[in-house]
Amino acid sequence: MSAETPVESARKIARGDLAPGCPAHAGADEVWHVQDFAGARSVLRSTETRQAGFGVENAVKLEGRMRMPVLYRDGPEHREHRRQTAKYFTPRRVETAYASLMDRLAEEQCETLRRRGTVDLSQLSFRLAVAVAAEVIGLTESGPGMSRRLDRFFEEKESPHRLVRSWKEIRSNANMALFFWRDVRPAIKARKQHSRDDLISHLLSEGCTSGEILGECVTFAAAGMITTREFITLVAWHLFTDDELRAAYTQGDEKQRVAILHEILRLEPVVANLARWTTAELRTGDAIIPAGARVDIGVAAANLDPAAVGTDPGAVCPGRSLADGVGDAGLSFGEGPHRCPGAYIAIQETDIFLSKLFALPGLRMVRPPKVGIRKEIASYELTGLMITTGG
Repeated sequence: MSAETPVESARKIARGDLAPGCPAHAGADEVWHVQDFAGARSVLRSTETRQAGFGVENAVKLEGRMRMPVLYRDGPEHREHRRQTAKYFTPRRVETAYASLMDRLAEEQCETLRRRGTVDLSQLSFRLAVAVAAEVIGLTESGPGMSRRLDRFFEEKESPHRLVRSWKEIRSNANMALFFWRDVRPAIKARKQHSRDDLISHLLSEGCTSGEILGECVTFAAAGMITTREFITLVAWHLFTDDELRAAYTQGDEKQRVAILHEILRLEPVVANLARWTTAELRTGDAIIPAGARVDIGVAAANLDPAAVGTDPGAVCPGRSLADGVGDAGLSFGEGPHRCPGAYIAIQETDIFLSKLFALPGLRMVRPPKVGIRKEIASYELTGLMITTGG
């Protein structure tokens, strides 16, 4: 498909001009752009790249003085860390260690809605996502307010006004300090006394410092809390505005519901673009990307590539016929060495919560969300989706 061929899309989030299927090419800024599914997948799977974006350019300034969070590492060390921590994210682990917690937390959020009558869905979904991720990480000694501290830390810092940007940066740093003292530090202290089967205990066993553990906690907070909150809110928005889809979700079994979630995620990836630096020449299709090049992988575009996802790529079609090797969610969880380890957790907690939420009598949307884009990670931010069970 050429860049001139438009794709009709049911997407709620505008992602700008996309060229699904467009071969890899270098832009005027010498950044290589990959928007075809096969090319995007091959770049993400390559071991001859290193992570770019997500603030890695600032993080590497500390390289040599501390161990980088796993998000910023590549090569054998990264692969070994992923191998050792994979046990915290397996389907079996979710069923035995987290499923009952997810069920209880989802019921608590539904009870909050019943009690208040009208609420902002993003607040309910964030409290759920924070509590689930905290259990996986080991942030279980916190006092109240962790979700509020993290929300303020991750708020959008872009502003056309220098003084506003400076103030947001100061507030962000202050909330980072609060997150360490009130959430991370108590967890470290408890696990130094009694090790547990969670990520912080594992990091302590590897000799990580408090600063290194804080870095990992912030990374997992962004990956496991912020993105899940946005996805839950986005799915609900689709269900509220598509009666047929809502009926299919509420009347379907777990397999059917999960298929709907995967299809919406394929259509609406939380992170639209991923970035890599090449460490050797990479061939993708007829293009050869030179070593040392920055590559922009257009996930939002690649997930609309008809060669991978079939006809009507912009429609919500759960169970659609996919090309061999294409996952139900496309590349929305990434691919290769940096593929999201918490993919199964995110889908399960989303389904547990939304299946309970949409079973509530009289549930309806009062006001659609405001849409923002977090430029630093190319993700959407949905706020103010007001829901009610009232008349």
